[in-house]
Amino acid sequence: MAITADTIDHVTLERLVEAGAVRGASIVGQPGGWGVVIQYGMTERVLAAKRGAVRIFRKFETLVGYLKGIGIAKYQVDASQFDPVALKTDRKRTDAAERMKNAHEAAAYKGWLTQQVQEAIDDPRPSVPHSEVAAEWATERAALAKRTESMGR
Repeated sequence: MAITADTIDHVTLERLVEAGAVRGASIVGQPGGWGVVIQYGMTERVLAAKRGAVRIFRKFETLVGYLKGIGIAKYQVDASQFDPVALKTDRKRTDAAERMKNAHEAAAYKGWLTQQVQEAIDDPRPSVPHSEVAAEWATERAALAKRTESMGR
């Protein structure tokens, strides 16, 4: 939509419609969907998405429902730049799928780890001092070293 670089957000558009300031709307076809240009006063603005980029509706019916919902029932349609083939592209977000898989795995691991820690805290058996465990492992390491020496390694 090369009409203007200026945009209008949803909240502002709703207020302009409530005030009766909107004098027209044009639905403009794009490769991949439909955009909206709002006319009010002597100004034309493109409807923006939440993050400031031009909002593109993939389905015409969704756009019509949106406009009716805010009180705009009459508009012009320019389908000259609309490309229905661009709508057919496969929009799988493998990066998003991978992120979700990793997030689920991390959540499952965190749950398992939390459970293990809680079980250790709740264990009624007496704690073993670190020095005692270290001494036992030193003895075990020495026995393993002696065994490997006797095997000729």
